Amino acid sequence: MRIWHMTADAGREPLRVAPGQLVHLTIGTSPVGPGQSVTVTYDVVHASGGVERGFLNVPWHHNADDASYWQATFGPFRRGDRVTYWVHGAWHDERLDLPPAHFAVGPRIYIGLLWHQHQPSYVDLSRPPHGSLVQPWVRLNALRAYYAMPALGQGVPGVRVTYNLTPSLLRQLDLYVQHGATDRLLDLTLKPVNKLTPGERDAILDEFFDVDWHNQVFPYPRYLELFERRREQLPFSDQDIRDLKMWFNLAWFAPIFQQGKVELPTGQQASVQRFVEKQGGYSEADIEEMVAEQGKIMAAIVPLYRRLQEAGQIEVSTSPYYHPILPLLYDTDTATIDRPGACLPPRFSHPEDVEVQVARAVEDYRQRFGRHPRGMWPSEGAVSRQVMPIIARHGFLWVASDQGVLERSGRWGYQASDPDVLAQPYQIRADHHALSIFFRSSALSNLISFYYHAAYQDMEAAAEDFVQRILRDVVDRLRGADDRILTLILDGENTFCAYGTRAPAFLRALYRRFTETPDLETVTFSEYLEGDPARLLAAHPTLQQEPIYELYTGSWVDEMGSEPGVDLGSWAGEPDENRAWGLLGDAREALTSAGATPETHPDAFEALYMAEGSDWFWWLGTDHPSPRDSEFESIFRLHLANAYRLAGLEPPPELSRPLIPWSLIWTLVQPSRELPPTERLTVRSNCPGTLVYRVLPGDELHEVVLQPVSGPAGLAGRYEATIGPFGREVREVRLRFRCQEHLALEGAACVDPRERVLRIREQEPQIPQ
Repeated sequence: MRIWHMTADAGREPLRVAPGQLVHLTIGTSPVGPGQSVTVTYDVVHASGGVERGFLNVPWHHNADDASYWQATFGPFRRGDRVTYWVHGAWHDERLDLPPAHFAVGPRIYIGLLWHQHQPSYVDLSRPPHGSLVQPWVRLNALRAYYAMPALGQGVPGVRVTYNLTPSLLRQLDLYVQHGATDRLLDLTLKPVNKLTPGERDAILDEFFDVDWHNQVFPYPRYLELFERRREQLPFSDQDIRDLKMWFNLAWFAPIFQQGKVELPTGQQASVQRFVEKQGGYSEADIEEMVAEQGKIMAAIVPLYRRLQEAGQIEVSTSPYYHPILPLLYDTDTATIDRPGACLPPRFSHPEDVEVQVARAVEDYRQRFGRHPRGMWPSEGAVSRQVMPIIARHGFLWVASDQGVLERSGRWGYQASDPDVLAQPYQIRADHHALSIFFRSSALSNLISFYYHAAYQDMEAAAEDFVQRILRDVVDRLRGADDRILTLILDGENTFCAYGTRAPAFLRALYRRFTETPDLETVTFSEYLEGDPARLLAAHPTLQQEPIYELYTGSWVDEMGSEPGVDLGSWAGEPDENRAWGLLGDAREALTSAGATPETHPDAFEALYMAEGSDWFWWLGTDHPSPRDSEFESIFRLHLANAYRLAGLEPPPELSRPLIPWSLIWTLVQPSRELPPTERLTVRSNCPGTLVYRVLPGDELHEVVLQPVSGPAGLAGRYEATIGPFGREVREVRLRFRCQEHLALEGAACVDPRERVLRIREQEPQIPQ
């Protein structure tokens, strides 16, 4: 007699057993003959320490060829149960026993979810703290996302989430909270209306409508009224200006602050409900009180994350200090750039700067959170074999990158489409150190980032669809019995922005589905590696993981026009990007030649490290167009100019010249009226839609679909199209915009059938420096 189990024709279903599931066993015997019997004995060791023993008489099921097949069902079991069972066969006087089989009862897959929160350094080191931040995005995203996201998560018991907070973001929060720093829009908000200059009034009218119209303007009657007034180019009274300043700020507060009072971990309360309910007619005192609420929220952000981490509900990871692309800092000549026509920039190779950016991130984290950081999200998920030893030496337990990097690693690549390959950490051995690397599921992560907010109005249905996709596309395809972890990594600000007022509902629904589905269990990444006996979670030590071979130099970004992608072409390779690398290298060489060091001229090197941030290079080139390209490249040049000045050197003339071409901007709320004949026109909208235009003389209608463009993290999506130049024979261009936003209602302010006239004039303007 032969007997077998755990083979292709006689297995266990499921291989991984979730709490409450029945377990189905199939056992084969041969030859076929009367009088055979099959039994199973089993021991169940409960998490509490008790042991339960059982016995099964396994009934015959069917014969096939020269084999009999027997099937039995037992269970269900509880979370944390460890089951050992033995299969026995008997025929006449013959007795056979198979080696014991084992399974542990727990989720069929673990979920590691990381929200990445980042802003580059907008700090002008040549200024005192007041007015030193040249952009407001740290402050505004703090009101909407940085506090609200973890606050929403703590309302769902059992969910575990990892957050990535970059040091450059946290440093700027410090400047607001501890040093009285302001940004230009905050200064305009606080300046009394009767003291505004005409230029400042114009700046408010131009910039205080630069929000997500459908989510941040149209839901609020007074803000919408002001929007329509601006669209019609009607004059604004002093009261209109005050109300506009108030509503621009109110629209950024998360719903939890708009709709009630929030008890902060600092012992204070924060709320703007009274201002939302007032609707309009605000006083200067109202504005000052509203801004004071912003200060309370910003001061409570780090204390909230620290409290939740100490309670075990979240993990906070870090990134290199000013968010540089580490492989490019190490040596741009090692960059992989797939885009046709791209070339490497002038060589920049400063491993010592990699060391500084990583070491400073560790020290910053220790001071804020009172412990050593366990995990690092390398900026943009960019990794290489050269930088891993530097990260490992600083005591990190884990890093993460993208599925595409796993696919392109190794001599022949990894089959990351196989869940058993993707859904596990791998071991990196580097200079006598070891750390784990997780790879995100690109497809599933991108569903949350880019799909559900556009495809679903019902957030409960969106969350349910996502969980079902995990079960169908990942869990049901797992073949082994080993633990697996599905890695989901997303931009926090952009996701929260894309969902608008529906963001809280989506997060709550998603977290509830995770905690209510027995097959799934959320964990932080360190928790998965180190285990947690209180949660019956086994450890998964780094040294027991499969090594990763020939780690690919890449990132989580699929650059537009790049195949197969996930290379470093988003930050190098195009002419504008390469010129920026040349300017950065020149500045570093100038400091070294002048005898400046980080010890003798710390402020100069601080400005240089700021300029190494990934964001400035991201917005250059054509692969990631943005409505704020010129603003970002000017900040990059500002940082480099400061590096020269703070080292006692004169900045070179090249830093006064823009790196990107200039074009005239036309929007619904800032419709330009004249265009030089040799200049391009960029039509920009906060809604998706189509530009319909005709060029006079002539009657032919032209249609151009506005393309989505990215913006600073957390800024509403933008859409734009560039047309022209039109030449001197054209007298005027007539424009009309058709909104295609799924939330747009008939009569909405962005649904305007009228043509707008843009005249072509001979005199050409001076391009701003």
